[in-house]
Amino acid sequence: QGEKLWDALKISAYVFSTGLLMFTALVNSVSWFMQNITLGNFWQTAWLEFYNHMEGDEWTIFLIGAALVPALAFWGFNGILLVADITGKPTFITRYRIQLGKNDPVDRKKLWKAIYTVLGNQFFISFPMLVPMFYIMKSWGNTFSEELPTFQWFLVELSIFTVVEEILFYYTHRLVHHPVLYKYIHKKHHEWTAPIGVVSIYAHPIEHIVSNTLPVMTGPMIMGSHIVSISAWFSLTLLTTSISHCGYHLPFLPSPEFHDFHHLKFNQCYGVLGVLDFLHGTDRVFRQTKAFERHKVLLGFTPLSESIPEPPKKDE
Repeated sequence: QGEKLWDALKISAYVFSTGLLMFTALVNSVSWFMQNITLGNFWQTAWLEFYNHMEGDEWTIFLIGAALVPALAFWGFNGILLVADITGKPTFITRYRIQLGKNDPVDRKKLWKAIYTVLGNQFFISFPMLVPMFYIMKSWGNTFSEELPTFQWFLVELSIFTVVEEILFYYTHRLVHHPVLYKYIHKKHHEWTAPIGVVSIYAHPIEHIVSNTLPVMTGPMIMGSHIVSISAWFSLTLLTTSISHCGYHLPFLPSPEFHDFHHLKFNQCYGVLGVLDFLHGTDRVFRQTKAFERHKVLLGFTPLSESIPEPPKKDE
């Protein structure tokens, strides 16, 4: 048994080290390509042209990068989803609905209420919060540099941003689920038990500040990031939260099953990545469901609701 254990350890070490070497080589190759072929040439030139066109006006550059570009990404993506939510077409989108029979079509009165709230949160909360952020970033001295960060450094920043957001969002999200706060604050967001993309930032103003905005802003402020990195990060977070709320498990996009289940059950799946949910045991019920089996990137075109259907109810 000792020899078998030793052989198993040697095989495991070999597999792990080989995999680590291959992963490192892949990351280095991709980073080199992005830095020298893509980011190092095209993006650097484009950034300098934009910077010179704006005559180095840092406030305008910051507003465009931190507010306008992410807003366009949010409404561009959700605009497509809203067409499907309202009309039920194209079927290429609607056939991937997670909670079958829900929002088919969406309640327009409820939808307009959500849109007004989202616009209010963006214009009267998110955008004003960029003012203190601008002065914090300006004090670092790196945010408006004429030289872009390397692609490798951007990947490091992205990793740190993601960890910071996961920690802050998980615990603030659990906090607003406390009965004292839920009734007055978080209940608004949970009016949608079958969410759609635009309701990702449909929330009480306090929740939007504490749970939606600060977790995303904190990472770049800690790192003193470049405005291009901030713009990419803000756009990415708005797109990913829209996907997690969209109600459709679309091919080749991240799975929204995790957060959709949270809206369905309320007391499961509080985080973004699911790491803290696993550590705290707040995903145990989720892991016992068909939704957990469907919680993966769909690499084909057959809806997972068809290939991994819910078990029939006992009375059927």
